Amino acid sequence: MQNNAILLKELSVEQLQQLIGASVKNGIHELQKELQTKDDNEELLTREETCNFLKIDSSTLWAWTNKGKVIAYGIGARRYYKRSELLQCLTLLKK
Repeated sequence: MQNNAILLKELSVEQLQQLIGASVKNGIHELQKELQTKDDNEELLTREETCNFLKIDSSTLWAWTNKGKVIAYGIGARRYYKRSELLQCLTLLKK
């Protein structure tokens, strides 16, 4: 604890402000990157967007949803699909 006190005694107020400011900026920048990555993966897609994303017909999407191959989320009559869950549903085909 005393080592920190000695270090702080050697710093001017301006240097301490710059040190704190740089640390806060780095923390905010890292948080923004993390949130952006999560937002991209948790993006909700409409039925049409999901069909375009998977390059399938709406009847195929309906069938896959009823069979439980993909999970749909709803608000009222609207249905949404999470991009991250759609990517997880994809399976590797054997050659």
